Amino acid sequence: MWWKVGLALVMCSGLTSSEAREEHRDSPPRNTMFRAPVETLDFGFVPSVVYETHAFYEPGPIGIVFQMVHAFLYVVQPNPFPKDLIVKMVQQNMGGIKGDDYKKPENVVLLLQAIYYELGFIVLSVLGLVFVLFMPVVGLFFCVCRCCENCGGEMHQRQKKSGDCLKGFYMATLIATSVFLAVGVTIAYAANQNITNQIKSTRRLVSSNIRDLKSFANYTPVQIDYVSAQYTTAKNKVLSDLDNIGNLLGGQIHNQLEREVVPALDNALRMTAAMRETKESLESVTTTLEILQEGTGRLQISLQSERASLSNTLNDPACSNGDVTHTCNTIRGTLSQLALSANFHGLPDVEAPLANLDAVLKTDLSNIVQKGYSSFNNTPRLVREQTKEILSEVKGLLDKSGGEIVAFTKMFPVEPALENFTKFLTESQKNIEAYYPQIDQLDFYRWIGCVVICCMVVLVLTFNFLGLLCGSCGYDKNTTPTTRGCLSNTGGNLLMASVGFSFIFSWVLMGVVVTSFIVGGNVEKLVCEPLANRQIFKIIDTPYMVHPAKKNFLPGMLFQDPNIDLTMGSMYRDCYENHGLYSALQLETSFNFNKFLNATVYNLELNKIFNSVSVDLQGMLLLEQEGKDNLIDFANTGVGEIDYQAYLTEVNKGVTVVDLLSYANELEAQADQLPRGALENALKGHASSIRQIHKEQVVPMEQATGTLSQSIKLLQKTSRELPIKVTNVLNAIEAAEYLIANNASHVVKQEADKFIKKLLGYFSQYTEWVKHSLEMEVAQCKPISNIIDSLEIVSCSFIVDSVNTFWFGLGGCCLLLIPSIILSVKLAKFYRRMDTEDVFDDSLDVVVSGYHSESLYGINNPVMSSYPSYDTMRWYPRASAPPRQPDW
Repeated sequence: MWWKVGLALVMCSGLTSSEAREEHRDSPPRNTMFRAPVETLDFGFVPSVVYETHAFYEPGPIGIVFQMVHAFLYVVQPNPFPKDLIVKMVQQNMGGIKGDDYKKPENVVLLLQAIYYELGFIVLSVLGLVFVLFMPVVGLFFCVCRCCENCGGEMHQRQKKSGDCLKGFYMATLIATSVFLAVGVTIAYAANQNITNQIKSTRRLVSSNIRDLKSFANYTPVQIDYVSAQYTTAKNKVLSDLDNIGNLLGGQIHNQLEREVVPALDNALRMTAAMRETKESLESVTTTLEILQEGTGRLQISLQSERASLSNTLNDPACSNGDVTHTCNTIRGTLSQLALSANFHGLPDVEAPLANLDAVLKTDLSNIVQKGYSSFNNTPRLVREQTKEILSEVKGLLDKSGGEIVAFTKMFPVEPALENFTKFLTESQKNIEAYYPQIDQLDFYRWIGCVVICCMVVLVLTFNFLGLLCGSCGYDKNTTPTTRGCLSNTGGNLLMASVGFSFIFSWVLMGVVVTSFIVGGNVEKLVCEPLANRQIFKIIDTPYMVHPAKKNFLPGMLFQDPNIDLTMGSMYRDCYENHGLYSALQLETSFNFNKFLNATVYNLELNKIFNSVSVDLQGMLLLEQEGKDNLIDFANTGVGEIDYQAYLTEVNKGVTVVDLLSYANELEAQADQLPRGALENALKGHASSIRQIHKEQVVPMEQATGTLSQSIKLLQKTSRELPIKVTNVLNAIEAAEYLIANNASHVVKQEADKFIKKLLGYFSQYTEWVKHSLEMEVAQCKPISNIIDSLEIVSCSFIVDSVNTFWFGLGGCCLLLIPSIILSVKLAKFYRRMDTEDVFDDSLDVVVSGYHSESLYGINNPVMSSYPSYDTMRWYPRASAPPRQPDW
């Protein structure tokens, strides 16, 4: 009964440990030990498309001028982008301003803010308009004034000593002004030509963007089909694991239970070895005891014979001598030592325990234990047999889910819509290409018009340079103003012609500059700059900007749902990073494929089937009752009833009373003390006989006693530990069987949950992969951001920058025409042939004016000699001689 108490204690400890493990499992922070390692599935790569459009523009050398124009516009308009102002104005315009609404304070404030923002443009535009209005008026007055021989119109040049310096200064300044004019007109012409040159790039951008959109439309159905088809990968892996459920689930159950079961079976198996060892020991005791009993009889006879013979030798007359007598008496006193010490005939035999053990060994305990091993190792097969109906049900559900996924992707007319979109793109490309000749023709007209405008400046420049060339080449400082050569006079006339054309064209040029400045400058500041830094998206994405009841503009336009949190900026960023259109447009709000996928993959029927997985191990038998009885019989064989102490006592006595070798050596030593003779030789012969008896009889018996001692000690130890071992083995077997019968359900539940989590983990991998693919790889919307970037490049970099550069160069020319006019008028006086001139008379020490010839210089002047005083007003009333200066 006591071993049953031990079994109950073991089972209670097993229950306690099971409860502890259950508490450990229920603790969320420590749940890692029950997490099933899920194999990472390889879903491959979604078919990718490479878009060819590179929405990037490098203007080249003209980019330096573009930067100068941007810097100039920043000086004109340094204020930040007026996002809030534009939003308020758009919202008010959307609401409509009627009647006297513009007089409301808020509207007045907006107007003032707009004026403040546009102040730089307004000031420069007003100055430009003043230039346009006043330049023709100034030119008209200048022309009339010249006709009246004022404003430098009279053909008379007052001579000064600094005249050459003034002429050089005017000429150098006019050359510099003309060079800057040439630079300005070159910039304007380059900007004009840049627009024409970039038309081909515009065509390439249009073509590449359309090709990218076609690639987007063509690849998207393939990508969607690939994503939906990869459900098969997860499905096949689940079915493969279900096919191998015996090894996967059964193996895990086996691994969890073997910590209790295998040690118990191992101990039972070791008991079979203990039985064989016990039998061998008993057989050894029986055999050795027989040997010792037989050897004892022979040894006793030999010792008695040798003792009698030695006694007769000691009775020899030679022992009566005085010195020899003492030695003989000493030897005669030791004769009693030649006797046996142990009596093996009185020991009890072990035939009864041996017979009982033979009866126990008739039952093959090893085979019974092996059956227990086999029964326990059949856990995977048992699991497979009990769950074989699940595989067909799960396969049917998975096939159904796969069909639903494919049907869901086909439910929306993606392919027809994309085919129509592709046809639309093809038609649009044809229509756009049909306009190319008209665009080329219009661009040609525009180019001609701009060239004509540039030619106005070029014409002025031509007259300037020709005038400077002719005037400089024909100028002779030794000639008088009235005798200047034709070439010099022509140079002066050309400079005056440039003045006339400057007055004629300057106001026209300034009108073009002001118009293009107002348009191009504001487009650059209000459209291109905010488009480049994406500030314009913040205006579009302003909530309730279009309508007070519509929050977001883009989702309201695309999905008729303005409450979706989708902005133009976020869509552009996602497309710029080449994310999928699904995430860029947040299609999950209206087309939530992930939600459908989760509902389809993790459907209730599949969860119900998975949760119904159960394994019953109650029929598992670790050790048959025959084996348990055999262990009990082994404990009751009577091995513990053997009188081991009697055996050990006899064995410890030794075979003989004295060590025969020592006795023989001592006898031989005593014989050496005797005189040489027959007695000495006889004693030495007895010593040799004793050695022979020890060698032939005592040594084998001592070896047998050693074997008997070992066997007895082993049996004694086995008899002492055998009841405990048997009880422990039976308790362990009972505890393991109790665990399988009662507590294995917890292990099965745990492992089944882990196995189901592992199966569901494959679907989780698929859904996560689908989510990532839809967000990053399917329908990558880089073409959409490329279209926006291409529009920015075409409208801003190609057109607006070139237009701004055109008016920048042309405006500089218009401003430089003013100093050009002044300098040309001043310089023409030094080149043109005058009608009158100033003459310095040394005799009169006065300067007079009149008509003179070259003979007046250096010869007597008949005219002057005829008249003591020269009345210029009477002879030449139009000539106005300057007053005499002290330094002349």
